Amino acid sequence: MKKNEKIANIMTTHVYTIQQDAHLGEVINMFRKHKIRHLPVLNEKKVVGMISRTDINRLTFGALFDNQDNSDEAILEILSIPQVMSSNLKSVTDDMSIKEVATIFAVEEFHALPVIKGEELVGIVTTTDIIKYMLEQY
Repeated sequence: MKKNEKIANIMTTHVYTIQQDAHLGEVINMFRKHKIRHLPVLNEKKVVGMISRTDINRLTFGALFDNQDNSDEAILEILSIPQVMSSNLKSVTDDMSIKEVATIFAVEEFHALPVIKGEELVGIVTTTDIIKYMLEQY
């Protein structure tokens, strides 16, 4: 196993994002269309939070992803992305080791982290990325 392999080698570099002033319904559309589970939330180019399918499921009891499109639509009209997203977000840098990032996942309750270089979002890494990497080692 490579002890100092960089997270840049396993992160997703084609990252879908959403602006914090977008409508919450757009988040759901992006989750469905792109079959993703996490979206970094931006204020222009700066990462200010992360919103996940789990965040939406908590609001709607999962109905929106169980093909019950009309249920809980009122919630989507009332709430904004900043009200739903995780804003106490950690980020990692692209030069951190996979081990360092795995340690953050093990200690914290995050399942996805934005990867930045300077102030710029360059990727996203998930617990699934770490697990896949570990499986490749065996």
